[in-house]
Formats: sequence, C-alpha cells, structure tokens
Amino acid sequence: MIDHRLPEEYEELRKTVEQFAHEEVAPVIGEFYEQERFPYELVSKMASMGLFGLPFPEEYGGMGGDYFALCLALEELARVDSSVAVTLEAGVSLGAMPIYRFGSEALKREWLPALCAGERLAGFGLTEPGGGSDAGATRTTAVLDGDEWVINGSKSFITNSGTDITSAVTVTAVTGTQDGRKAISAILVPAGTPGFTVAPKYSKVGWNASDTRELAFDDCRVPASNLVGERGKGYSQFLRILDEGRIALAAVSVGLAQGCVDECLRYTREREAFGHTIGTYQVIQFKMADMEARVHTARLAYYHAASKMLRNEPFKKESAIAKLVASNAAMDNAREATQIFGGYGFMNEFPVGRFYRDAKILEIGEGTSEVQRMLIARAIGATG
Repeated sequence: MIDHRLPEEYEELRKTVEQFAHEEVAPVIGEFYEQERFPYELVSKMASMGLFGLPFPEEYGGMGGDYFALCLALEELARVDSSVAVTLEAGVSLGAMPIYRFGSEALKREWLPALCAGERLAGFGLTEPGGGSDAGATRTTAVLDGDEWVINGSKSFITNSGTDITSAVTVTAVTGTQDGRKAISAILVPAGTPGFTVAPKYSKVGWNASDTRELAFDDCRVPASNLVGERGKGYSQFLRILDEGRIALAAVSVGLAQGCVDECLRYTREREAFGHTIGTYQVIQFKMADMEARVHTARLAYYHAASKMLRNEPFKKESAIAKLVASNAAMDNAREATQIFGGYGFMNEFPVGRFYRDAKILEIGEGTSEVQRMLIARAIGATG
C-alpha cells in the first residue's frame, strides 16, 4: 500500500516552519520588500531554528536531516515570501552544499560549521554576463601560480554574495584544457580577498528582499588548497549541484503557488461583488480548482524527485520535470491570483502582488524552462 502522508518528524518540521512563516515573516516582510532591504533579523531567527543546517551531518554542525527536510521548509517559507525562502535555498543548496559534496576535509571543517549554523552565508558563482544558460561557456580563468590560484573574470546574478554575513563564494573557472576542451574547476574565494569585487545590488523585478549581485575578479589570489573537488571536474560537479537545486527551487515554486491559493481562499470569502461574495461565482470556483490542481501536481513532482535522490537513484529527469511543472504552476497561479484580486492584486501591500513579481524568476533561475525541456527530451531519447 502506498502512503503519501508525511512521516511524523517531517510533519513536525513542516508545521514548525509554517508557524514561523506566518508569525514571524508575514507581519514584517512587506516592509523589507518595499525597502529592498535584506532581512538579517529573519535570517538570524531561521538560523536559530537550525534551518541552514538541515541536510548536513552533525559532525559539521548540521542537524543530521536530509534534502527533503530542506524542501519542506522552503515550501512553507515560500507560501508567505520567496525572498526569505530563496535566501535559505541558495545558502544551503548552492552555498554550503558544494563544499560538503566536493570539498576537502579541511575545507569542510573550516567553512561548514558557520554556514550550517546560519551565522554566515556563501554563494555559488556559475553564471556569467555573456553566458546565461550556457554554463560551459565559462570565460573566468584561474591560473596556478606556485601555491595560489590567480582568478580573473566576472560572474552575474549571484545570490547571497554581498551580504554583511557572506563568508565566501565558490566560483567556476577555466583552469586549462582537457582532451581539447575547456577544463573547468571550482574554487572557493573568501569574502574580502584582494581583487574580489562585489558590485552594488541589482534593481530587480522580484525577490526584492534577497541579495543578488555581480562579481568581478582581477588578479584575485587564493590558496591552491581552496580547490573544491578535482581539478577539471568543476563543471560536472556543479551540474550535480544544479540537479539538486532544481528540486529545492521546485519546492519554493510550490510554496508560492500554494500561497496564491491560500490568499485567494481568504479573499473570495470576504470580497463582495453584485450582492454576493465572489467565491459563489463559478468562474472564480473554476479558477481556484485549477490553481489547486497545479499545486497538487507540482508537489507530487518534487516529492518524487526528492525520493529518488534520497535513494541514490538517477534523478536528473525527475528534477527537471519538478522544476518545469512547479515553476509553471507558480507563474500561472500568481497570474490567476492577481486577476482574482483585481486592482488590489496590483498593489504591493497585498501578498499576491509580491507573488506575481516573484514568480517569473522561478521559470529562469537554476535553468530556464527551455533548459528543463532539453534535459527531459534528452533523458527520454527524444533528441533524434
């Protein structure tokens, strides 16, 4: 018999984060968002809950949980706000996870405890200004000079890279050639390293309370021991990180899509038009039914991808499906929620206004919807 109910420990975590999101995040996030201010206070509270250490072993300061636990937390946070959710998602799956998965024991011991505790954040420097989805077109270079890497180049759209508590960014760089092709490696660059410049924060359409910046490296020198994983294996390593990250971002997408349902259920029971609450009209009921169906389907997709990952089974196709379906659900639900709210949906003071602005990036970040379709097609042999 198949049982889709969450085990008790997962359900307790979900409820705890749900309560935190509604009691701590919801009352204040609008002000952070409007002022485009990073929510250090909320990050500190999430840190005290152990959320940044959820999928990491206790020996490195983690909570001894797993990646699915992280996804449940992300979904509940995103039901209220995506900026807070993506700060956690990027801090864990993109910031700390590469060090845990591929870093030397020395790097793990040095960097993971503070990252797992949420005292510090780390970034993931993959995307470049002219590269976009083509991560293999990396132009940033790293040359070994004695016992140091000398890094030159730039990265764009890097989350958590310029906060007051950012400790490092792991960047991909060309470190030579291998079989006539670029050999791309991953190197950890501590914040404040000479030659490492963090640009002012972007002016963004959404995720206004999260930190996203462009990075520049000008003869930036770091120890040779800061190599994360094997030399020349950085590209394949980070493809693995992106496969995991897509499940996490799918969870964020499901949370946003569910948040749209939550807000609309409240609104349709209160708002009156033509003598009746608008929830009595079939056109609204059908919109709500479609929204709920999207959430349900998307949640099952990321649950399935996470379960395969945790069983150490191949999950690239499933993570791409989850990311595609969930980000589509988020965008569609945000559009419908804004329509249901009418003029109020166009106001930033209402959560659905933020949801609408935040939804679009979910179809772009960590692999566009087109990239997900390419991965799925390739996995099923539909590429000729």
